[in-house]
Amino acid sequence: MDGQKSLKSSLKDKLPQDKVGDIPTSFDVVGDIAVIKVPGSLENHKKMIGEELLKVQGNVNTVLHQSGPVSGEFRTRELEVIAGEEKTETTHREHGCSFKVDLDEVYFSPRLAHERNRISQKVSQGEVVTNMFAGVGCYSILSAVNSDPEKVYSIDKNAKAVEYMKENIRINKVSDKVIPVEADAAEVIEEHLRDVSDRIFMPLPEFAKDFLSDAVKSLKAASESSEI
Repeated sequence: MDGQKSLKSSLKDKLPQDKVGDIPTSFDVVGDIAVIKVPGSLENHKKMIGEELLKVQGNVNTVLHQSGPVSGEFRTRELEVIAGEEKTETTHREHGCSFKVDLDEVYFSPRLAHERNRISQKVSQGEVVTNMFAGVGCYSILSAVNSDPEKVYSIDKNAKAVEYMKENIRINKVSDKVIPVEADAAEVIEEHLRDVSDRIFMPLPEFAKDFLSDAVKSLKAASESSEI
């Protein structure tokens, strides 16, 4: 991203020479928050790294150090503020939409922006879509904005994610299209969404195969346009 070379340049004379090669070469920017993984060799210098990142990345007000991997049912990360404002909540903008997120409570990656837009544009006008792992609603909302579906059932088990999803639906003015649901996707499909969907979103690749049979249940049985 912009700022990576500048970060290394700004730090090379401030760190021990044997540590310069360990300076992170990538970081994510979500709204006005930068998320960077500082290696153990630079643990004692992480606050300085954060302060330098604030200087070189002008649109950033907070720097978070990701101290652990994405983990758990809700795919959250261990985050620590190392510079700037003490916060983990921000509003991220992509492809004409705004998404409010709390990076400490929900999974969100700006690196999926292109994929979210690509998938949303595959939806046809008037389709019924079921998004089984909707998170804060990015795929669902982009689809509603880009493609004019009839309905998007936007499901997630994470109560915090659904809270932000509802706010994002309001912000992007798609409450007539996107229906937020806090529940287990398999249970919702079994009880309420059998044979109703033209298209299924399963934006959780590592677990999608475990829910494939549930996704098929939601598809319109005779629809040639049905698609997962």
